[in-house]
Amino acid sequence: MLPGSSTSLTALFSRLWKSFKTTGMCSRRHEGGRVRSTTPAEDRYIVLSGKRNRRTTAQQVAKKFLAASGKQISRKTVARRLRGGGLFARRPVVCVPLTRQHSTARLQWCREHHNWTEQDWTCVLFSDESRFSLSSDCRRQLIWHESGTAYRPENIQEKDRYPTCSIMVWAGIMINGRTRLHVVANATMTGQRYIDEVLLPHVRLFRGAVGDKFVFMDDNATCHRTLAVQDCLDSEGIQRLVWPARSPDLNPIENVWDALGRQVAGRNYPPTNKNTLIRAVTEEWDKLPQQLLDNVVQSMVRRVEYCITLHGGHIPY
Repeated sequence: MLPGSSTSLTALFSRLWKSFKTTGMCSRRHEGGRVRSTTPAEDRYIVLSGKRNRRTTAQQVAKKFLAASGKQISRKTVARRLRGGGLFARRPVVCVPLTRQHSTARLQWCREHHNWTEQDWTCVLFSDESRFSLSSDCRRQLIWHESGTAYRPENIQEKDRYPTCSIMVWAGIMINGRTRLHVVANATMTGQRYIDEVLLPHVRLFRGAVGDKFVFMDDNATCHRTLAVQDCLDSEGIQRLVWPARSPDLNPIENVWDALGRQVAGRNYPPTNKNTLIRAVTEEWDKLPQQLLDNVVQSMVRRVEYCITLHGGHIPY
């Protein structure tokens, strides 16, 4: 206890007791604190600035505030006011660009498959190619957005090109199963290679195991839509699921790619060249729990409902 603190407490209690005996109530007077550097109206201006330009920094907002009001405030003050207004600095969600035609086609497709149950989706083999790179996009640029609004249009960064120096892989998932991970040599897939390296050695096996109810899903990449590929599917009796363009967020395997990338990045000895990258991706693919794959496939019912609710827009996945 500090010197004199006992005396101070005694005087405080004595004053409170006298106040209680006189008025029947007592309260401690609040000490005067530091005066706020901004008024409520100025706080609203700061929050509005953050909402109008979500990619602006706190320092830029402070400079804009100085030019408008002639009052200088710090970057930390701006950040506190933005947090007080419900805005937080977060990385933007990266999605492929969608035109109005894309959204309309996505909405129509989801309405056509809205009555599909989880049992219907269990017969679908979801497939896709993906790239894995030694260097990733760190996405240092942050934006201001409210909690739970990551997939609003103003908070999305649309992008469809990614770093080079990578490997391309193909795989398919379904309930209670997955294909082997296939590494595409030279990272270039053609229609004939798609037949020789994917359809015949992988997809045909699942068609034989599942039977007539088997449905194969692939996207609208050029190599997937050649006449030779369609002839191959017809000759093997493989039913293809029509897929809307620009819809990776509807494909549950995208969640698996994300999980696989995290596993590769979290290895004790991260890959340092192309060969070690191939080995790491292949090993981590085999280690992924089947329950993860089952869960993302079972989410198709919710994905379709989300897309309808958002009128064909980007959905959280």
